[in-house]
Amino acid sequence: MRCSVPAPHKSPTTPRAERPKHGLVSFILPTYNELETIADRIQSILEAVGDPMEIIVVDDDSPDRTWSTVEKLNDPRIKVIRREGTRGLVTAINGGIIESQGELVGWMDADMSMPADLLPSMIEMTDQHPVVVGSRYVDGGLDDRPQFRVVTSRMINWLAGAVLRSGIKDYDSGFIMPRREVIDKATLLPLGYGAYFIDWLYTCLKKGAPILEIPYTLVDRARGRSKSTPNLWQFGVTGLGYVMTIFLARFRTHG
Repeated sequence: MRCSVPAPHKSPTTPRAERPKHGLVSFILPTYNELETIADRIQSILEAVGDPMEIIVVDDDSPDRTWSTVEKLNDPRIKVIRREGTRGLVTAINGGIIESQGELVGWMDADMSMPADLLPSMIEMTDQHPVVVGSRYVDGGLDDRPQFRVVTSRMINWLAGAVLRSGIKDYDSGFIMPRREVIDKATLLPLGYGAYFIDWLYTCLKKGAPILEIPYTLVDRARGRSKSTPNLWQFGVTGLGYVMTIFLARFRTHG
């Protein structure tokens, strides 16, 4: 079962405040060569969300020393994990989950394409919904990237919707705030840059965790280089991985 509610097109801004009823909230930022954006991303989260909170940056030993920039911020709420010899989005997220202490454990991209000012609303909505997803494709949402990327994403989501039939609109969002109890029951599998998210959302539903999608506007990154589509060959390989994941998720038994 999937729920969705209407919301304004522009992401709502919630004043920073204490949240004793939610306890500690953890945010995971997987990074690789995000020197140009990481400080701004961290600052945007700190400004949008009140304490108690923690930010866990899991960096794959970036040549641009993203990890060093974060260490220099010298904030007790920020933890840096530098992974030497290991690389991968999903393993980075899983590593952050293991190190996190929050009752809620969310993650998002570090490239400033996703709005941190939506996080307070996502946190509040976990009171009633165990998984809250920022969605480009529910009413009020928007994918404001170059047309080619929008079309390919729409195609993947159309296929996922037709095969999985769960009612989810944005299967590869990657912008999420779940309760820890859900993460404990649904494992993130290392299935590729965005394919993991399709499988994980479908697993959540099969495990009995309803998903709420709320709208947001995804913008193209203004600084740095996208890691998801470095060249046309890799783009094709990634797309094939998405298709395979969709069908495997549909026919895999969820115990």
